[in-house]
Amino acid sequence: MFTGIIQAIGQITRRESKGGDARLHVHTGKLDLGDVCLGDSIAVNGVCLTAVELPGDGFVADVSRESLALTTLGDLLPGSPVNLEKALTLSARLGGHLVSGHVDGIGRVVTRHDDARSVRFTLEAPAELARYIAHKGSITVDGTSLTVNAVSAAQFELNIVPHTLAETIMSAYQPGTAVNLEVDLVARYLERLLLGGDANPAPGREIDVTLLRKAGFVKD
Repeated sequence: MFTGIIQAIGQITRRESKGGDARLHVHTGKLDLGDVCLGDSIAVNGVCLTAVELPGDGFVADVSRESLALTTLGDLLPGSPVNLEKALTLSARLGGHLVSGHVDGIGRVVTRHDDARSVRFTLEAPAELARYIAHKGSITVDGTSLTVNAVSAAQFELNIVPHTLAETIMSAYQPGTAVNLEVDLVARYLERLLLGGDANPAPGREIDVTLLRKAGFVKD
């Protein structure tokens, strides 16, 4: 588990092909690896990876074909900057929100414009994720815990303050940039609980007022 509070910007130093999947070598910059052991989890642009080597100035991780296909890690090349966060410990502050490091889909930056010292971004999520994105709710973008300012269909708006721009890779985002998205963990599991055994509802059988009334969340 992670919090979505980025601890350092790292850089991909090497990428190896490994029988259809890949091995990434990551330079971790200012990230303190003193308490990291082989087998520990580190989030790279929001993707939970396992450290298989610790050469001293970073770590090495294997990336499966599944992760390469469903996240932006497949596009990373030597020199690419990445957001880094070590796994959450029980004694740490939960400064963002609960993040699993399991990416739900790839979104894209639609617009970017300055707003005083902040920058406002509009992003578009895959249509199937739109129902999990709520006004003033939480979303993870490339591993960064963020608050949704506005929602319109599958598009949502973010206001990014100077500190976040300086401490993450968001400063480089431009229209068209692909990003990893992880929706709010609570929303995803709440839907699953409400749907019961119907894990993949057909169109027209998603959560609606009728289902909420049946579950006791709506009173007439």
